[in-house]
Amino acid sequence: MRFGHIAGDRMLDLVNTVAWRRGGPERTESLRTYADVVEWCLESGLIDEDEAAALNGLADRDGPAAEREREQVVAAREDVYGVLFENDSEAAAGLARLYRSAVAAADLVPSDGRWRWQERETDLRLPRHRIVRGLVALTQRDDLDRLHQCEDATCGWVYLDTSPRRNRRWCDTKDCGDRNRARAYYARQKEKQKEKEKQQKR
Repeated sequence: MRFGHIAGDRMLDLVNTVAWRRGGPERTESLRTYADVVEWCLESGLIDEDEAAALNGLADRDGPAAEREREQVVAAREDVYGVLFENDSEAAAGLARLYRSAVAAADLVPSDGRWRWQERETDLRLPRHRIVRGLVALTQRDDLDRLHQCEDATCGWVYLDTSPRRNRRWCDTKDCGDRNRARAYYARQKEKQKEKEKQQKR
């Protein structure tokens, strides 16, 4: 898979489509094209292969409209980050506005003993609408007290901490975890060397 799926909720995985969120100039956008949005939705189970092919075909025929949709998906992603991590009321209003549009474009239909949203038509808005409904559902989870952000200084990836002690510090222990443990080790070694040099001068 191309995108990260480590957060414990696919909508949090969407938040993580920014690399080095806290990294200033190192910050990297993963959803650079509408095709990226479609690919993320496909990996995350929001659309199927037939829908992906149809959406990419529509995007090929109307590039400017596809780009506007990509921008709105990114805006929704940033809104939910603002809601969950910054308690931003303007972000909440923006997400609610997108949600009203997403609900208006679909019907509730029965499916395997449950109810689900079904779009009335397949158009370029479909990924945004499904994403926004998922983002609002995310804000209403009962376990948001487990929501955590990677403690790396520049990473910024988010996840649900389901560890028994709720002490997970890194998005990925083999990535940010190893890097920060190595950094801490070298810092300790450097401090020990400085202290040794001071004692030698006495």
